[in-house]
Amino acid sequence: MFSVRFLIFDACWILFFYFNLLVLIPRFLNRKKIGIYITLIILLLAVFITGINIFPKAGEKPGFHREYFFTIFPYLFIWAMSTVYWFITDKIRTEQLLKERENENLKTELSFLRSQVSPHFLFNVLNNMVAMARLKSDMLEPSLIRLSGLMRYMLYESDEASVTLLRETEYVNSYIELQKIRYAKSLIIRVDMDPGDNQLIEPMLLIPFIENAFKHGTGIIENPEIDISLKISDGLIDFRVKNKFDPKNEEVKDKTSGIGLPNVIRRLNLLYDQKHILSINKENGWFIVSLQIKLH
Repeated sequence: MFSVRFLIFDACWILFFYFNLLVLIPRFLNRKKIGIYITLIILLLAVFITGINIFPKAGEKPGFHREYFFTIFPYLFIWAMSTVYWFITDKIRTEQLLKERENENLKTELSFLRSQVSPHFLFNVLNNMVAMARLKSDMLEPSLIRLSGLMRYMLYESDEASVTLLRETEYVNSYIELQKIRYAKSLIIRVDMDPGDNQLIEPMLLIPFIENAFKHGTGIIENPEIDISLKISDGLIDFRVKNKFDPKNEEVKDKTSGIGLPNVIRRLNLLYDQKHILSINKENGWFIVSLQIKLH
């Protein structure tokens, strides 16, 4: 009888633990029905105390016993353990859900930012083509061929999570060649880009800085120059773009000039939060962009 009595009570403690965890807390405490929840907890304690009378110790008469008080402490302990366990697991579930939502929001935002890059880039390149068409330039046809290659890259590869640095630099070089055709001898362009090996990078991440250099470092700028360099050392990309600018004409910008740089800065913060350093400075008539990205 003694062992049966303890087995029954042990089973009751286990049942109470899960009943509180799976039924009482979710249905009442979690729904702010605190009064009902407390009432049910007290009623269950009364059931346990009643059980002592139903299964008394050998030779013990039914009635009030000091053991009732010793029943309250394990009851409260089991209740506390069950309640704490529920709050801990609920917090973990909530944090996981928030993290999943945050990841989905980041993916959505990155897709939106990428979708902005292509139209903005194409807008500027097509302007170049229009200028060539007006001049009836013989370079229009090879420029269109290069443009088709750029569009193929944007359509079929820019949707990937990452591309090889080699492929990205090929894309950048094609864009630079298009600009060289447009500006001919009126612009000095120096390019030194290391294509790397098989390093991976976010697609179309570098082009906005170069596009910005051509956009604001040409036109009415006296003796325009653009320097572009990309070095790789120990998994670190060191990318720099310099272009001359005229401080007097800084305020003369078209309405689309603000899309490129804010876009890519946001993408860098999302993708390489603690793994990149970006500095943008103006020194002695030069607009200088320096970007370092740790790939590993």
